[in-house]
Amino acid sequence: MTKKEIAQLYIEFLENGDINQIIKLFSNKGKVTSPIYGTKLASDFYKELDEDTLNSKLQFKGLFEEKDTQRIALYFKYNWTLKNNSYVEFEVVDIFEFDENNKIEHLKIIYDTVKSRVFIKDLK
Repeated sequence: MTKKEIAQLYIEFLENGDINQIIKLFSNKGKVTSPIYGTKLASDFYKELDEDTLNSKLQFKGLFEEKDTQRIALYFKYNWTLKNNSYVEFEVVDIFEFDENNKIEHLKIIYDTVKSRVFIKDLK
């Protein structure tokens, strides 16, 4: 699979809450850096996200590939309903760094946490 195909699958799996399929896109040591959850192994991050999430709706806005690198950026709108029925909407840029086998080695998530941070704090 190409990096673009993996990024497109990622957004589909994320919206469907298919955590096991998302984790398969990562290398064994793959990590996620999130402004709210910090840096964690992908398996730990997505399990925690799944525990906090009731529903997700994503609106794809763009895919950007940096030539001659192992990086891609995915831009989307995230409509997130937490387990306590709190709802937050924000735009996200996910920067994927791939290994030589096109497995995600690191995913850096970038978004404004002003609203979501409060909701996560209330959820915990």
